[in-house]
Amino acid sequence: MAKSLETQRTYALIGTGGTGKTSLAEMLLFQSKSINRLGRIEEGSTSLDYEPEETKRGGSVQPGFANFEWKGGLHYLVDVPGDNNFVGDMAHLLTAADAVIFTVDAVDGVRPLAKKFWDQAREAGLPAIVFINKMDRDRADFNTVMDGLTSILGIKPVMLGLPIGAQSEFSGIVDVLDNTAWIFGEDGAVTKGDIPADMAEEAQTLRETTIENIAESDEELMEIYFEEGGLSPENIQKGLHKGVLSGEVVPVIAGSALENKGGQRLLDAIADLLPSPLERAPWTGADGSERASSPDEKVAAFAFKTLADPFAGQVTLFRVLSGNMTADTVYGNPRKGESERVGQLIHITGKTHTPSKEAAGPGAIVGVSKLKVTSTGDTLVAEKDSFMLEPPAVTPPLITYALAPKEKGDEDKVYQAMQKLQVEDITLSLSRDEESSDVLISGMGQLHIETAVERAKRRYKVDIVLKTPKVPYRETIRGKADVQGRHKKQSGGRGQFGDCFIRMEPTPRGEGYTFEDAIVGGAIPRQYIPAVDKGIQEASARGYLAGFPVVDFKVTLYDGSYHSVDSSEMAFKVAGSLAFKKAMETAQPVLLEPIMLVTVSVPDSYMGDVIGDLSSRRGKVLGSDSQTGITEIKAHVPMSEILRYAPDLRSMTGGQGTFAMEFDHYEEAPPPVADKVIEESKAAEE
Repeated sequence: MAKSLETQRTYALIGTGGTGKTSLAEMLLFQSKSINRLGRIEEGSTSLDYEPEETKRGGSVQPGFANFEWKGGLHYLVDVPGDNNFVGDMAHLLTAADAVIFTVDAVDGVRPLAKKFWDQAREAGLPAIVFINKMDRDRADFNTVMDGLTSILGIKPVMLGLPIGAQSEFSGIVDVLDNTAWIFGEDGAVTKGDIPADMAEEAQTLRETTIENIAESDEELMEIYFEEGGLSPENIQKGLHKGVLSGEVVPVIAGSALENKGGQRLLDAIADLLPSPLERAPWTGADGSERASSPDEKVAAFAFKTLADPFAGQVTLFRVLSGNMTADTVYGNPRKGESERVGQLIHITGKTHTPSKEAAGPGAIVGVSKLKVTSTGDTLVAEKDSFMLEPPAVTPPLITYALAPKEKGDEDKVYQAMQKLQVEDITLSLSRDEESSDVLISGMGQLHIETAVERAKRRYKVDIVLKTPKVPYRETIRGKADVQGRHKKQSGGRGQFGDCFIRMEPTPRGEGYTFEDAIVGGAIPRQYIPAVDKGIQEASARGYLAGFPVVDFKVTLYDGSYHSVDSSEMAFKVAGSLAFKKAMETAQPVLLEPIMLVTVSVPDSYMGDVIGDLSSRRGKVLGSDSQTGITEIKAHVPMSEILRYAPDLRSMTGGQGTFAMEFDHYEEAPPPVADKVIEESKAAEE
């Protein structure tokens, strides 16, 4: 087992949308002879993008998984979606990997979102290889990409494959360290040859720089380099491997996945330079304990993703952390405090599920179907073992929509369908709005939610209508009021009588509602005072101007009267409600709107457009900060103006802008906005 683990590799393909990760995965599978033909995204024939929603939009909406062999070593691959709508669980996916292949588009270069992805990989402590894809495309510019890797991502690139030609003339790569050229032929065939004469000098200069960078990553190699004026091939390989593992150096290889160019060289680099599971640092448990990534340790496996399979049902994907996970075994789930029986272990490549014939050791990615208690974020361990990983944080949702059934009466069916989707997509959040009774679905963007709804319709045969949710406006007062609330009713028999005097005044924003009992002399019996308070609270929850809760006000109950027979809690509750409504008439009620703190990251060239757009949305720009070609803009923007910001920002920046937002505070709505909301509320009541 140990020998096979030394050649085993587990890695994730990450990069922004459109960089060709799925095509890269397809090329690696083809090069390893796992598939006999290259699929194409536009045809919907790739191995890892098989969901109808992926075929429709021509891009990944969920991670893809594959395992294959290369030169005797077993490779486990995770293809992470590149669209910001579908990467809220990236931290979970990266937990499954020992390294990343970071994919960059040779045409568009390093985008702002790429820095976010790169930072996540670095935060996870994962070594990397950069693959510069699409070198055969028009406007491909290798040097611009290299500059972006340094200036934007801040990495120290070691160029292993210098491209020969570019765009339509891209024909091979120079192996800088081996001093040879790899010339591309038909169907991915590669032949070794001499470096083109016009590139010899550049290649030699690059080789010297690369060796120097490798030496700088290790003190021992630096001494050898200075003493001998160079490094032997063995020391170069040793130093490069060590530098990659430490993150000091990042190898760069160019190619074209769609044209099947560069796959063999990349696979060799993965095998030679990326870590095996045995080289991974020990895992740290939630209690601070450590567990070595070794087959000799107790078994531990982390559930990092759940998939829905039409035949196998729910399939939970595990990364084996330590020990050997076996089929038909009972394991403990410390997070749930229960036991879980694991049946057949499954190897997954796209939608193909193959039963595993042997135990899964450290680094393996395996699926298990129909688990009863285990879900994404759980750890399975040997019974009575308490080790477990703390689940990574999930990116907070950015946008919320209301869900409604097409046919009345199907509300529960809609809710249950979306609940099932939540199991496999932990970035979806489902709730009910207490004010409107709407079912709310929150996610990473409009496309994320629309895709989830499409999937629910297809799988669970439920018709769902997406509605923009109500903005949670609030109401408050600017003035004071001193009023009487009197409820008297006589309809034969025992009557109803409640009488109270209240003072109402505004309080600072955010303080909510305060009730003060200032009754003296028994003007109102003690048992009826809470009823006045309750009546005011219930009336304030229904609002006054537009049906939104009234907040940030204080009520002082200072006088009243009662009847020894006709007074009751209900009568004083009604009196409190009447007093509240009368006070609102004269206390200058106003509408409050929620203000969001929005942080937008865009290339510098789009800064002016984005700031102008935020201002047009009544936003107040708080400031901006530019670093390495990317500007981060912070602004306060009314929620009503930012509900559909994701597609607008994507359109404005050519897909290169990203944003995050969170609730910040409430502000008084301008009269035109308030008048419109009030009018719409009255119209809805009619």
